Amino acid sequence: MVETTAEMGMEARWTWRGPSLAWALLAPSLLFLLLFTYWPIAQSLAQAMRIETFGSDAVTWGFGNFERLFEDASFRRAATNNVVYAAGTMLPSIALALALAVGLQESTRFNATLRAVVFFPVLLPLVAAAALFLFVFLPGIGLLDYYLGKLGVGRTNWIGDPDIALWSLIGLTVWKNAGYYMLFFLAGLQGISTDLYEAARLEGAGAWGRFRRVTLPLLGPTTAFVAVIALINAVTQVDHVVVLTKGGPSDSTNLMLFYIYQQAHENYDYGKAAAATVLSLAALLTLSALSLRTLERGVHYES
Repeated sequence: MVETTAEMGMEARWTWRGPSLAWALLAPSLLFLLLFTYWPIAQSLAQAMRIETFGSDAVTWGFGNFERLFEDASFRRAATNNVVYAAGTMLPSIALALALAVGLQESTRFNATLRAVVFFPVLLPLVAAAALFLFVFLPGIGLLDYYLGKLGVGRTNWIGDPDIALWSLIGLTVWKNAGYYMLFFLAGLQGISTDLYEAARLEGAGAWGRFRRVTLPLLGPTTAFVAVIALINAVTQVDHVVVLTKGGPSDSTNLMLFYIYQQAHENYDYGKAAAATVLSLAALLTLSALSLRTLERGVHYES
């Protein structure tokens, strides 16, 4: 069939308008990304390289802020705390979320009720959750000490003891985030064909064998995504530190974001705060890229 001149003109017009229309639709999002993401990052990088002398208007450029940062014992303590906090929250949260998703994947009324109960902490703002756990962690009269006292366990200063304060925050975070990660694993489980489980049963695989050889490998991309989300939360969530401990006692719960806040808004050392921000962002991007490269290589079976 021979195309008419009008049809050829319309096809050419849509071919020309396609990319232009796409860019026009993306322009608002790109503008907001530029203004509120990339431009602040560029400003932080410039501020980190800017060295100002106290009592003088002289400005030089270099890595002096980074040198001062690495010499600061509080920075090293905050970085160590954040590594412990990230490991202590990511691994239990992801493992608990996966276990809950596997246990509650069947669509029954009872499972739906349990899903709602598990997901409820996600609906609470982190500030509200921290305020709630302030009453849970109160020594002697808090809910945790009350019920442990019934078992004969003595009083514990959960957020006042430097040895366990960070672990108390880790427990709060796991309780808060596990239900959120569970949703992603539930969605991933829906994409696994039941034929694969039937084939595994015919080959004699038990429940653990099916989980290890079918479920876990095929959830690789989901696990990668959840790991990145959990890593971002471990670096960016600081509300509970502000409400419960303010970095204490003895800097035992001081995390990187709270350290940056202290340097910028309490010590007015913007250069050091910017240097810490740049290092945190670089570490976050690097670890996220590594997580995606290693965990996204899931096994894909053909059904």
